[in-house]
Amino acid sequence: MRDWTDIGFSSIYYLLAKLRDRGLITEIGPPRGVGRGKARRVFAPTADGRQACARAAEAAVAELRPVFPPILIGLANQPVIPPERLPAALAHRAAALAERVAVIRRAADAQPHVPCFVRAIFDYSLNQLEAEQQWLSTYRAELADSPNRQGTGP
Repeated sequence: MRDWTDIGFSSIYYLLAKLRDRGLITEIGPPRGVGRGKARRVFAPTADGRQACARAAEAAVAELRPVFPPILIGLANQPVIPPERLPAALAHRAAALAERVAVIRRAADAQPHVPCFVRAIFDYSLNQLEAEQQWLSTYRAELADSPNRQGTGP
């Protein structure tokens, strides 16, 4: 779950209750016991829930929304990063990107016969990460060629 969203399992039932209270989902069947802990509850969308989901999904596909990744904050504040530490920070990011690309590629390759929309999710994620890898490689080379352009220091 955490690979694709910031929602943790502890928040799931809270969100499910809110969706249920809004009439967007309904509990189906009795709670099912699964070992220790609370019984598992299963929900399904209502007709209103399916319509709301369809509207939200269409808007998410159609509308461009700005994204503010934390790296932009880091870049805007790059002048306060000690010059001797910046290359290591960028190398760390490059390694993390490479690892994430490998993880997603393995997950995609392990599921060759998924529906087109699922393949599109993998492809989108990979293309975003690969674009950042390309940008980062160019930026690191630019800084290496012109260390005085780092803009670091007071």
